[in-house]
Amino acid sequence: MTDATVDLKSLVAASRPRSRLAHWLANDGGGQLLVVDGSRLFNVSNDVLRQLDDASLVSEEQVERVLASFGLSAPELISDEPLRDPPLQAISLAIAQKCNLGCTYCYADRGSFGGKPTNMDWEVARKALDVLFSQAAPASRVNVAFLGGEPLANRALLRRATEYATQLAASSGIRATFSVTTNGTLLTEEDAHFFEQYGFAVTVSLDGLRDEHDLHRRMKFKGGTFDRIMSRVEPFLRMQRRMQVSVRSTITPGNLRLREALDWFFDAGFHSVGFSPVLRSPTGQAELAESDLMPFLEAMMECGAEFERRVLTGRRYAFANMVNAMWELHRGTHRPYPCGAGAGYLGVSAKGDLAACHRFVGDVDGQMGSLSDGIDRSAQSRWLKDRHVHNQAPCRDCWARYMCGGGCHHEALGRGRTACDYIRGWLQYCLGAYDRLLSSQPGWFMNPPPRG
Repeated sequence: MTDATVDLKSLVAASRPRSRLAHWLANDGGGQLLVVDGSRLFNVSNDVLRQLDDASLVSEEQVERVLASFGLSAPELISDEPLRDPPLQAISLAIAQKCNLGCTYCYADRGSFGGKPTNMDWEVARKALDVLFSQAAPASRVNVAFLGGEPLANRALLRRATEYATQLAASSGIRATFSVTTNGTLLTEEDAHFFEQYGFAVTVSLDGLRDEHDLHRRMKFKGGTFDRIMSRVEPFLRMQRRMQVSVRSTITPGNLRLREALDWFFDAGFHSVGFSPVLRSPTGQAELAESDLMPFLEAMMECGAEFERRVLTGRRYAFANMVNAMWELHRGTHRPYPCGAGAGYLGVSAKGDLAACHRFVGDVDGQMGSLSDGIDRSAQSRWLKDRHVHNQAPCRDCWARYMCGGGCHHEALGRGRTACDYIRGWLQYCLGAYDRLLSSQPGWFMNPPPRG
């Protein structure tokens, strides 16, 4: 056990809420205090920790009085008021609602979203881009994401839409960025040149090392895909300058060789690697049960400890979950929603229906109108009110609510909140890691990554 690791059960127990106003934890020689509103983080003495411990056993009002005694009362930064008519900043285009793989856990029901496999046509894509640029704030930045299914099953539309969005950006003064999430099996060297030209963020789905990946991500009626993907992605890794080629690993039960996978992917040349547990699948297959989440947390913390070691020696180790957490803590990120879904970000189906995000394409729970009729502002208003973290239980009383935002809407609506102990445990670990890195390697925080 290294200095950066802790007993898992103790960490999870210490991460459970004692106050909705604040969270505090001990470290060497003192502790950290997170004032929840505004995500304000302070180093404090053992005496402050004792006062907060005692106050939490009495009442929330007593905790509030202790905070006030240290001058930490402040005007409320996040109110009950939901967002209203937010400007559009990003869209995802489901340009191919079909896929050549048959992944058991796919939120898109193996690519077709529960319907007949179909491609988006040019008129739908053009209209979606026109809507994005017409509604974006002046001189802002927008993102166009290409998703599926497998988006490269409709390669010609992807290229035409990218070129058209670039023209709209040039004429409007709005900056356009592009991203694509692909299973990697259809990539070509010509795609690499195109994505490099337009500076794409390319995310390749690789669910760990070969054995783990091939267990779930298989060609329909054929076999595993790991070797095929790595062969096809090689030109991208060699060519990436403007584009960034990253890995997104979907984690299923038994797939916990995270640290080994991280090192393998970095050695292969990927720009960054992130892990995401399956918390909801259409069939229930491959979902992580609550009992699976603690081993997953332990594996994540092992990766985090290695990240700390690499940073201390000045080496790059782009473990995306850790990098994002460190910068959100450093920036004091606080938000009443987990992401921009249903607000500044909307998904567009192949037929032109609008959804809260790419996961809600074809799902009645996240319908947001259509390109032909426009954004359904009443549906959007209901969504932003209902999904506000203050209207979620048990989120409203959790210290992590403005960092977590209540968790993925698609997962929470479909399965409930099975991962709260994991999320708080991960944040508890990250708070300690942030304190260690800020004191020992402050220079790492001098070069922030671009905001997404």
